[in-house]
Amino acid sequence: MNFIVISIRKYFFTIVFLLFTICLLLFSNNNLIAAQNGLALWATKVLPSLFPFFVATELLCQTNFTYILGKILNKFMKPIFNVPGESAIAIILGTISGYPVGAKVVCNLKSQKIISKIEAERLIAYTNNSGPLFILGTVGIALFGDKKVGFILLISHILASLMVAYCFKFWKKDKFDINYRETQFNSKLTPMKISDIGEILGSSIKKAISTILLIGGFIVIFSVILSILETSGILNLFANILSNFGIPNNISLSVISGIIELTNGVNLTALIATSNYTLSLLLTSFLLGFGGISVLLQVYSIIVKENISIKPYLLGKLLQGIFSVIFTFILI
Repeated sequence: MNFIVISIRKYFFTIVFLLFTICLLLFSNNNLIAAQNGLALWATKVLPSLFPFFVATELLCQTNFTYILGKILNKFMKPIFNVPGESAIAIILGTISGYPVGAKVVCNLKSQKIISKIEAERLIAYTNNSGPLFILGTVGIALFGDKKVGFILLISHILASLMVAYCFKFWKKDKFDINYRETQFNSKLTPMKISDIGEILGSSIKKAISTILLIGGFIVIFSVILSILETSGILNLFANILSNFGIPNNISLSVISGIIELTNGVNLTALIATSNYTLSLLLTSFLLGFGGISVLLQVYSIIVKENISIKPYLLGKLLQGIFSVIFTFILI
């Protein structure tokens, strides 16, 4: 038995990836439709909304904007959130643009040695949020058919993010960490020349394309994974297990789907509104705060290059989901 357990641990990912390949062949028709839907979602929703933000963040990081913002906001950011004022750009862009722009900005700040590793870990916990366009437009108007619902969910989402930000001011507070800001800024204060604009814009677009293609790949793959789990009956199996604890199938299916991939999950939780409106909003609020495994892996693929731990992100998103539910219930 010990030998079997050790073998499974050793070849776990080999087994998982082999099963995934087999399922691609067995459920090819459904998988093709799921992949097309995922690609359409990326091309029509994600690409137009996120790509300009990725280019903009890359361009801003080449200017003195971060330094100026830091000088203005440092006296507020440091005592409240225990991060330098320059971090405000990650909070602002991460809130208005959606997943995973915040992670990209945090990595840019760390790579330029504007923030330290511990400060990056604090920021990564709360700077990746669902965008206002997605919450107001897709969730509020398209799924619930009510603009007020969108505003309730958005306000709860932002308040929950700020609560997590305050909680994470204590993250590794007593640990020593090197701060590189002074030496870095001294070399960054040279004004940008007109002759440099073409090169900087081209470089920013290349980096933005690389990130947006990565996100598109995640969306398509996770759309296929959900299709496999649904077609094979695995989702229904988990739902039936949870039904033994008094949880209805439609609720468990929506939560499980949302934990795996956000968009599909909130689409299912919105359907619960016809039978239980309050519960539908609370579940949707939690999923928007948590983000899902698909988003988690997108963020991880970005931050791993800068050696930033994923643990604070996971803890932060769980807390944000819980705080979102509390604020949504109060607003309702």
